[in-house]
Amino acid sequence: MTASRPNQAAPDPHDDVALRVEHLSKVFGRRPKEALARIAAGASRDEAAKLGTAAVVDASFDVRRGEIFVVMGLSGSGKSTLIRMLNGLLEPTEGTVDVGGERVTGVDAKRLRGVRRSQVSMVFQHFALLPHRTVLENVAYGLEIQGVGRERRQQLARDVIRRVGLEAWETRMPSELSGGMQQRVGIARALCADTPVLLMDEAFSALDPLIRREMQEQLVELQAELGKTIVFITHDLNEAMFLGDRIAVMRDGRIVQIGSPEEILTDPANDYVAQFVQDVDRARVLTAASVMEPPAAAVPITVGPRGALKALRDAQTSTLLVTGPGRTVLGAVRDRDVMRAVQAGERELRPLVDAGVQQVDPDTSLAELPELAITSGLPLAVVGDGGRLLGVIPRVMLLAALGNVPTDTSELQVVDLPPALDARLLTQTLDATPEVHDAR
Repeated sequence: MTASRPNQAAPDPHDDVALRVEHLSKVFGRRPKEALARIAAGASRDEAAKLGTAAVVDASFDVRRGEIFVVMGLSGSGKSTLIRMLNGLLEPTEGTVDVGGERVTGVDAKRLRGVRRSQVSMVFQHFALLPHRTVLENVAYGLEIQGVGRERRQQLARDVIRRVGLEAWETRMPSELSGGMQQRVGIARALCADTPVLLMDEAFSALDPLIRREMQEQLVELQAELGKTIVFITHDLNEAMFLGDRIAVMRDGRIVQIGSPEEILTDPANDYVAQFVQDVDRARVLTAASVMEPPAAAVPITVGPRGALKALRDAQTSTLLVTGPGRTVLGAVRDRDVMRAVQAGERELRPLVDAGVQQVDPDTSLAELPELAITSGLPLAVVGDGGRLLGVIPRVMLLAALGNVPTDTSELQVVDLPPALDARLLTQTLDATPEVHDAR
């Protein structure tokens, strides 16, 4: 059991945590404390079921200001019970919740209402609109119960209605709207309440797939524009991967992993998570930064052909990126061209450089990369500010990422050297070659 804390945590101006959950548990039944004690002693949820049903067990996490934190799990995993404890709809059996530095759990009804009005709003799966009020009145409802004057609340409501694209519908009744439009009203109502934290419980699951995708995209846009902190509950993995800055995966009441979409996808904590993510469209989730390798197969233009040949051998690759001042990418050289230059006694590397290397930002979607890789036939260069080389994506690495195979390509590298490059000549030409410093 967690130690007791005062009803209000002192806010830290340097703390970027919008919502803090510590050792939160909820058991439904006759003897919830005993059920939790048995589970803590090693019993399974089923073994403790005679004492009570453990919906959430020992959940702890922080949600940062301005992020979309997704809680994902199958039916019965405890995610909906969890979100209902975050705004006080359910009182936990154990543990605490703080929103914006204010305690939600274990407080009286008056204080809880105050926290809800000032700190947290909620969007439900089935809209929960007031059927006899117009769109405008529904959106302004949160401000009305806060005591905001009619003219002011309608002004604020109209602004939010415009943001969600319903300005032509503000005088309509909910029954006149489609499901997607009704959910827009629900989101607008939560936004209009102007609380820093927004809770969304399966908010899009009742919508048709095309409308659902549209709503997901609009939510991301609104969050970027308004900077809200969002806790989003879903059972849909692709939705979680699209929306989440971080994802918490729940199973049998417990959080089994928290991480970014890339971390969940590429480094699952256990077999359950691995099975959960195996059918995800990786191209929609991963980015260039997710799959790039350190730029070991890269040399500065100043090393000359002999230095480039040594680097090709050390990296066991047939192409090599070439960088200029500030580690900017000039292009690439191929083994056959470098070998010919060494045999001919040439000293300059620049004439051998193919400037056709495709350069991509770290945030470029994996789905955009195959066409670029095929077009150039060269590794992709991942560059940051000022064109500075950050990493490289060999084509074999790209195929591995798309095919959901291990990204360690040490056994997949194929050195496609021309027949003229035999081992004796390579040894002779590299003899006494100065050490090459890569572009890491």
